[in-house]
Amino acid sequence: MNEQGRKPVIDASLEQQDLFPIREVSRLTGVNAVTLRAWERRYGLVQPSRTDSGHRLYSLADIDDIRRILGWLERGVAVSKVASILARSHALAGQAGCAMGAWLHWQQQIRQAVQGFDVAGLGRLFDEVFAASTLDQVFAEVFMPVWHDLAAGQGGYGQASEWLFLDQFLRGRVFARLQLAHVPRSRTVLLAPLPGQCHELELLVTSLTLGSEEIGVTPLATGQPLQELALVCERMRPDALVLFSHQPPTAELTRRLTRLVVGLRCPLLLAGEAVEVAQDSLAGSPIACLGAHGSVMRQRLRQFLAGQLDT
Repeated sequence: MNEQGRKPVIDASLEQQDLFPIREVSRLTGVNAVTLRAWERRYGLVQPSRTDSGHRLYSLADIDDIRRILGWLERGVAVSKVASILARSHALAGQAGCAMGAWLHWQQQIRQAVQGFDVAGLGRLFDEVFAASTLDQVFAEVFMPVWHDLAAGQGGYGQASEWLFLDQFLRGRVFARLQLAHVPRSRTVLLAPLPGQCHELELLVTSLTLGSEEIGVTPLATGQPLQELALVCERMRPDALVLFSHQPPTAELTRRLTRLVVGLRCPLLLAGEAVEVAQDSLAGSPIACLGAHGSVMRQRLRQFLAGQLDT
């Protein structure tokens, strides 16, 4: 971090260039050159172009990918699994087309509003983004990338306050929308976080994006004990229990979840950005994987409740 605690800025002598040498990329991302080379050679992550003499040159898109990789690693995803996740992200970005420019523009405006602690400006941006985007895009492409960046960069003066400001604002807006959507549905689902593996905002956003006209989703508190979920489900009688996590379940957690299933009177499903990485380890178990992206999760949840999706 630089003295102001912001992300390192690109040198003025390089800012007009499209490509950056490995030493500059290391300075901008905090990842040393040895690690960058290892990611490329061993795992196929971030393939830079080369000069005639063989020196690596990285694009701005490469630098963004390196920051995404750091985010996945911080969430506990093995580096060997990151390539497939990154490839899916690139595919989705390619489908987005020209919308990407608008999303990046909104992200920049959001950062400026957050830095100024401008509640009114942030509120106007929130309404503007909602009017022009789908529910999934509002969070996955615009607000949550900024939230994640601020959460990962709290080493400098003022950054923790900026993240808390945006986090509080988004929790309030998402909670308000959940309350508006709180009407009787034909099917009900409980959404609970795996202990210590997500923030409240991530759970609230997932509750909002997972719901539909026929399925109502109720989030449980982030401190919900795993061992008491059978009791909660017995009393609330949901059609399914969805556990949310950004980290692939360990062998021990998988055993605990398998024991939990025995005591439940409803199906158990997993959702979250790293859940798809764990699908192979859960194959054949009574636990189904919903995935991470809003539309995919909603489709799989509907299919599962209709008996059309196997565990």
